[in-house]
Amino acid sequence: MRMKPWIFGIALSFLAMPWACVSGASRREGTDGDTTKKDTMTYKVQKSEEEWKTALGDEAYRVLRLKGTERPFTSEFETHWEPGTYVCKGCGQELFSSQTKFDAGCGWPSFYQSIDKSRVREIPDNSHGMNRVEVVCSGCGGHLGHVFTDGYGQPTGLRYCINGVSLGFRKKSE
Repeated sequence: MRMKPWIFGIALSFLAMPWACVSGASRREGTDGDTTKKDTMTYKVQKSEEEWKTALGDEAYRVLRLKGTERPFTSEFETHWEPGTYVCKGCGQELFSSQTKFDAGCGWPSFYQSIDKSRVREIPDNSHGMNRVEVVCSGCGGHLGHVFTDGYGQPTGLRYCINGVSLGFRKKSE
């Protein structure tokens, strides 16, 4: 029997909460979920940690740079349905169209595809005893969230579950 999206969101929120408050350099996980490895990919946008902290603020820095998770159902974009484009808060790269956004009931903004596959990197993440796929911005390496193949995001069957604090929004011009 398939779990209802809202039940999944509640269950996921309980799983995510213990790690949501963890911060520090140890949260910058490697590409395979091994916390001892650093992401060795070179990104177009490069800043020092102090520059990132100043540019992003505490919560966005914790999520984008330290791979944190915002609390579910707290994002301004969770119930945001305006036409436009969602961009990376770290570098401004366009990531998701509002046309691909849907209500997965999981507590985070969800999309069934990115604007272009080259805009996001998908990295195996085996941290916290789970097998997931992390999604990072290909422009700056900022942690966005995870992508799931649970079939909720139609027509692709993908659910990009994205931390709203990692995103900015550009309203569609009339």
